Amino acid sequence: MAHQQPLWSGRFKEPLSEIALKFSSSVDLDKQLYQEDIAGSIAHAEMLGAVKIISLEESRRIRTALRAIAKEIDSGKLELSWEKEDVHMAIEQRLIQKIGPMGGKLHTGRSRNDQVALDERLHLRGAIREMQKLILQLQRVLLFKAEKYFDTIMPGYTHLQRAQPVFLSHHLLAYTSMFERDFERLTDCYKRLNKLPLERQRWPARPSRSTGPWLHVSSDSTASLRTAWMQ
Repeated sequence: MAHQQPLWSGRFKEPLSEIALKFSSSVDLDKQLYQEDIAGSIAHAEMLGAVKIISLEESRRIRTALRAIAKEIDSGKLELSWEKEDVHMAIEQRLIQKIGPMGGKLHTGRSRNDQVALDERLHLRGAIREMQKLILQLQRVLLFKAEKYFDTIMPGYTHLQRAQPVFLSHHLLAYTSMFERDFERLTDCYKRLNKLPLERQRWPARPSRSTGPWLHVSSDSTASLRTAWMQ
């Protein structure tokens, strides 16, 4: 079965065998990042046009094509299959199919390491907000139950043995406080994630303008040098 060779296989005359490609493919796992991958690429194309690294027309065409690809994936028209190796490769190949070599300009000033690090941060940022919504819903239920069973008495337990009687409402509110601490931990994690990881390249070289404003990221990472092999 013939496959389009990955970008890193330029030195090879023959494509990977199907067994090797299936073994190395991560698309079944990382396809869940496609929305973040496209959002990051749209912001990057916007930045490249704003600083005149590519023309505004090229930036517009890249962004339009990326939005069309997102709709294709949403509708199932574009299948993210194992032949594409990973979600980044699948989207990049489809972009080049749609607009030609211009699509390759999207890599200007951004390594694959940058791309993956950003995708993961954007995905985790969304996951944290979703978890916090669920925690708040659960806390509301616990508060409702605590009020409903305000005077209900239950046995307290210590080391699996019954201890003094306690109110069920106090027992439920204890869990409300525990979940509040979880909420605060997630808030702290969100702050750590909400930074642009543009220094994670093979070697330090980056455009002079951040994509943060387009991605609603609070700030850039402050590391002056943190290349892939330092991770």
